[in-house]
Amino acid sequence: MDAHALEAALRPADGEKCVFDTNPVLNERLTHYCPGCLHGVAHRLVSEVLHEPDLAPRTILVAAVGCATFTYDYFNVDGLEAPHGRACAVATGVRRARPEAVVFTYQGDGDMAAIGLAESLHAANRGERITSIFINNTVYGMTGGQMAPTTLLGQKTTTTPEGRCLAREGGPVHLAEIMAGLEGVAFAARCALDSVAHVRAAKKALRRAFEVQIQNLGFGFLELLSSCPTNWHMDPVTAARHVAESMIPVFPLGVFKDKAAAPSGKPSDAANESEHTAGGAADA
Repeated sequence: MDAHALEAALRPADGEKCVFDTNPVLNERLTHYCPGCLHGVAHRLVSEVLHEPDLAPRTILVAAVGCATFTYDYFNVDGLEAPHGRACAVATGVRRARPEAVVFTYQGDGDMAAIGLAESLHAANRGERITSIFINNTVYGMTGGQMAPTTLLGQKTTTTPEGRCLAREGGPVHLAEIMAGLEGVAFAARCALDSVAHVRAAKKALRRAFEVQIQNLGFGFLELLSSCPTNWHMDPVTAARHVAESMIPVFPLGVFKDKAAAPSGKPSDAANESEHTAGGAADA
């Protein structure tokens, strides 16, 4: 069933009232993610940004290796699986072979910032017309909670049982800021998924990350701060609070580069408006 047929099938019948709408880009299926994981929120945002301007019919997803290995199961778009860390390299080939397509990668800390760092940075530096969504939850979720490039100083993981030490393991990698410094990057931002207001801001940034690709401006990058209740050993509410209280002070939110605006290495004021604080109403 294509996206338009599915949309028609989901319309309320006579006498029915829709209290929570879905969209045909997001497949209805049981999730494989852990309870409280925010990948589902990110998936919802991606589906909306692809559905609203009717981009889905020409979109191709390149799935990475990690918790989101099965990303292609959730989106009603064409997709393929890349070898571990090579999503941006595969997406480069897809976009060059199919220049009319909208191509995006969906990657985690390890896939993009560790084993795939070289492929990611060079694709960005070349200004490949792709969009990369980077999920930062400060840990390797799928493989048992090992230290990631983004792990916070002092954070305990299975490979840093006493906490990450600056002298031993170095500090967390700030990928949004690194991306912003590359010539080929047209948009680089960091948002969070811990609150309704932050989710609203993330959707706006995600839309812009796709727009720069469509406008042929260059590489679009969005980092999303997410939680991992399972490997953080927290309940979902505490995990969301941890994103706000521990992650955001280390990974500041904002737009670090937008070629449509004046480029800078600091978060833009527009990205730190009130919608980047808790308490807003969702449109996602």
